[in-house]
Amino acid sequence: MPNLKARAAATVVLLSATLAACGGDDTKDSGDENLSAQELSWKDCPAPAASEGGGEAPSPLPGGAAWQCATMKAPLDWDKPKGDTLDIALIRATTSGKKDQRIGSLIFNFGGPGGSGITTLPAFGEDYAKLRTRYDLVSFDPRGVGRSAGVKCQDDEQLDTYFQQDSTPDDDAERKELVANVKGFNGACEKNSGEVLPHVRTTDAARDMDLMRQVLGDDKLHYFGISYGTELGGVYAHLFPEKVGRAVFDAVVDPTETAEQGSLGQAEGFQLALDNYAKDCTSKVADCPVGDTEQDVKDKIAKLLDDLDTKPLPAIAPRELTQTAATNGIAQSLYSKDFWPYLTEGLDEAYDGDGKILMTLSDSMNGRNQDGTYSNIQAANISINCADDKERPTPEYVEQRLPRFREASALFGDYLAWGMVGCTDWPVDGAADHPDVSAPDAPPIVVIGNTGDPATPYEGAKKMADALGKGVGVQLTYKGQGHGAYDSKNKCVLGAVNSYLLDGTVPKEGTVCS
Repeated sequence: MPNLKARAAATVVLLSATLAACGGDDTKDSGDENLSAQELSWKDCPAPAASEGGGEAPSPLPGGAAWQCATMKAPLDWDKPKGDTLDIALIRATTSGKKDQRIGSLIFNFGGPGGSGITTLPAFGEDYAKLRTRYDLVSFDPRGVGRSAGVKCQDDEQLDTYFQQDSTPDDDAERKELVANVKGFNGACEKNSGEVLPHVRTTDAARDMDLMRQVLGDDKLHYFGISYGTELGGVYAHLFPEKVGRAVFDAVVDPTETAEQGSLGQAEGFQLALDNYAKDCTSKVADCPVGDTEQDVKDKIAKLLDDLDTKPLPAIAPRELTQTAATNGIAQSLYSKDFWPYLTEGLDEAYDGDGKILMTLSDSMNGRNQDGTYSNIQAANISINCADDKERPTPEYVEQRLPRFREASALFGDYLAWGMVGCTDWPVDGAADHPDVSAPDAPPIVVIGNTGDPATPYEGAKKMADALGKGVGVQLTYKGQGHGAYDSKNKCVLGAVNSYLLDGTVPKEGTVCS
């Protein structure tokens, strides 16, 4: 069931050619072992499993530095710290600078929830070369993701069918079919991963990070969180404020919103991104191949999706481009301005009867590898979201809320509204209406909002800064497009973040970069 709540940065990396991962077991008994005293065995990283995106082992960094992988034991149930354990997969690149200049480890979470840090960090490793001069760059597969006791639901063939379903039902029959499909998916998650499902909450992952801090030998947790990673970072700051080191939150999740409010905010955010795309395409010197005016672009996209509801297009055989797949692909392309040319090409070809490009974009969102296997990003995404979120909207409730979602976005409104039923029949109760990130005793945390962000709307940055506490959340604004700010390569953003993480210079509150 499509759920864009926080797929965010993690899915962007799936358009890269080759990614990598490292491994671990699922669960085992730890006895009375003191897990904070464990020593990690770092080795060259193997090629990733299909559940982590497939591909080859990560290439060395410029200068020949190799990526190293290890596994860390953590309690399966943090309420029973001496009970069963699960393995958390880690990856690192040791600092390129002098040992006496090393600050410690800089831990990354790239979002999702459900994204593999093991695959994402090497894909963007060169972007963090400056930070590596004083830090070991570290990331991980959070519990429930990839090889960190990755949640398993349906098999590849079942997932192909599941992602082809009509996720915006128009009548009772389609609604019943959607609800039955979601119930079947959720039931498969319980059958195949029931032991893990109660233990994949963000609070569990935050406790894993504090254990990671100790095992890595750091007094403080230095952290770079993107998208859902900002929520994880905020929860960590709430639980362990005295252990927060230098931390940056980019593409910020609004911690004050319920799941429904988050979905509604995304409807508005993706509509804004679509408006910006249409404006950009039609402002080019050459003709925009998908419409003559901004409104014409949006009208033609709406007509394409309406036509696909009853007549899918040939795409990647034997699969066809359905209305759901096309909407999914369009949403994926709006995560980054760099993807807009793919959207233009995909729409142009779809108007001519070829759905391959939009289907490829949709596959990227869903974690489908080129060989037809799937990563577990969607299984992990739904598992973590439903374990966190207390809301359990019924189909009847969604029907009542449709007018408000359609007001937010004629194109994405139904899509995101119906996505809320993904947790309706979930076997584990949700933890809360929204996360608690209050951390009044923490040091300054830099919080970056992007005015054109579709997935985590700009307003969430101020909400996060306020929720962290006075003097803790320091907001920086980037006037740009796409999901996140640091990866835009904007010199002002790079300078502010690098100065803070490397030298401890906190940017001035209210700094604006454009």
